[in-house]
Amino acid sequence: MRRRVVVTGVSVVTALGLDVSEFWDKLCAGKSGVGPVERFDCSDYKVRFGGEIKDFNATEYTNISARDLKRVDRFVQFGLVGAHIAYRQAQLEDFDGDPYRRGVLVGSGIGGLNEIESQHDRLYNQGPARVSPFMIPKLMVNAASGNISVTYELKGPNSAVATACASATNAIGDAFKLIQNDVADIMVTGGSEAALTPMGLSGFARMNALSTRNDDPQSASRPFDKDRDGFVMAEGAGIIVLEEYEHAKKRGVPILAEVIGYGMSADGTHMTAPDPEGRGAARAMQHALKDAGINPEDIDYINTHGTSTPLGDVAETVAINSVFGSHVKTMPVSSTKGHLGHLLGASGGVEFVVAVKALLEQVGPPTINLDQPDEKCNLDYIPNEPRDMKIERVLKNSFGFGGHNACLVLQKAPE
Repeated sequence: MRRRVVVTGVSVVTALGLDVSEFWDKLCAGKSGVGPVERFDCSDYKVRFGGEIKDFNATEYTNISARDLKRVDRFVQFGLVGAHIAYRQAQLEDFDGDPYRRGVLVGSGIGGLNEIESQHDRLYNQGPARVSPFMIPKLMVNAASGNISVTYELKGPNSAVATACASATNAIGDAFKLIQNDVADIMVTGGSEAALTPMGLSGFARMNALSTRNDDPQSASRPFDKDRDGFVMAEGAGIIVLEEYEHAKKRGVPILAEVIGYGMSADGTHMTAPDPEGRGAARAMQHALKDAGINPEDIDYINTHGTSTPLGDVAETVAINSVFGSHVKTMPVSSTKGHLGHLLGASGGVEFVVAVKALLEQVGPPTINLDQPDEKCNLDYIPNEPRDMKIERVLKNSFGFGGHNACLVLQKAPE
């Protein structure tokens, strides 16, 4: 018998803030966290804006010393701060249960890109003897999972997922299965990313993947809009605490939502372009529904991947239509990347929190900057204004370069 898995802690580290309630209010008010990049000089770059977290200081949110924080990359700092907030909400700071039943599984698409760049510069400008001894443990994709484990003495399952922009959703899904199959009772999971760096920004720009609306950054991310011209890079983390249902009840901790299904697939067609027929994405959604033991008509709202790319938004729309058929006429969907930009491997973690808040508040968050829907995008995208609605179950989609597709089904917390 599969065990039930619930959500007992959530956090966001984004350009729209780190307090989940304030973050949600800003989403519903249509605020944007996108603006000019300030951490490095990009005046001669093709793209000069993003969802950058300004003046981030991890010491303000954790009890980790400034000295120790210097030994981890920015993406790990985001993950540690997110874990601290979610762990505290789940009331686990003083919990002394079996540490081997508590694990970590945090995804990242790229890992410590900032560290790679800075140490590469040091190597060529100062020589190999000046390369930092902390470089390798700082840049590893598994560095967030490892450091969270060390910080909270979590000695159960520990791993990391790197499936590009599906990383966090794959991580949450894998953590869900570990609890469901009685390998762990508690998992700290989600995603963290800090690829808004000189190489990251220039690399995605050279792929022509990014919007070039330098004169109007806050209108640049336009999921499903006719005039969209690419995604907007962003950074941050979305960290979740998943817990076995009876374990959470015994502790008396508030339950925020329940995870009931997980599906994944591959397009197997192209490394960076989605299958135009959306077949892989559709299969991942179908797997998630089957895993949850529900029918398409049981989903009330989809938090889409919705990146604002010309090909991706159409492919996801095609996939949703193929899975849900006539039910799409009564099932709203939306994307919050218009507010935040695209957090790459962390996006699924932040958007999982959005899905949890949608269930708690019974509100569908809006898709901002959606003024003229693409004629190939024919769903109800909740344009520009939030919508009060009955939401029992949510589907969360994430897709990544490499053809990775991952989907989760959440439902309201058990009574």
